[in-house]
Amino acid sequence: LQRVAEDFGVVVSLDPKPKTGDWNGSGAHTNYSTQAMREDGGYKVIVEAVEKLSKKHNEHIAVYGSGNERRLTGHHETSPITEFSYGVANRGSSIRIPRQALLENKGYFEDRRPASNMDPYNVTGMLVKTTCL
Repeated sequence: LQRVAEDFGVVVSLDPKPKTGDWNGSGAHTNYSTQAMREDGGYKVIVEAVEKLSKKHNEHIAVYGSGNERRLTGHHETSPITEFSYGVANRGSSIRIPRQALLENKGYFEDRRPASNMDPYNVTGMLVKTTCL
């Protein structure tokens, strides 16, 4: 990506908010599920996993990318970096559970906290460690 950008005279930045101002910044929202979440009755498993995440919020934030405090302000469809929240179809929460997951009683959830410059191995590792181990 950076090499192609050079050909067009532009610079690529993965910073979650490279320019200050009244805008939402860039996140790397991460969709996550386990087999049990995708099976019938999996909505209960989703909620149990999200409750586990609520107890480890600060540990997750610590590895979810640098500069994330400039993006997770509680404005522009974000939850404040200091607070954990979740909800169905709630784009302003830390974790969004799609309405379809509620209706079908199975599915996935979206962790909206990771910054655009996150390491996907760290984020995935934390999700698995917190929800499965």
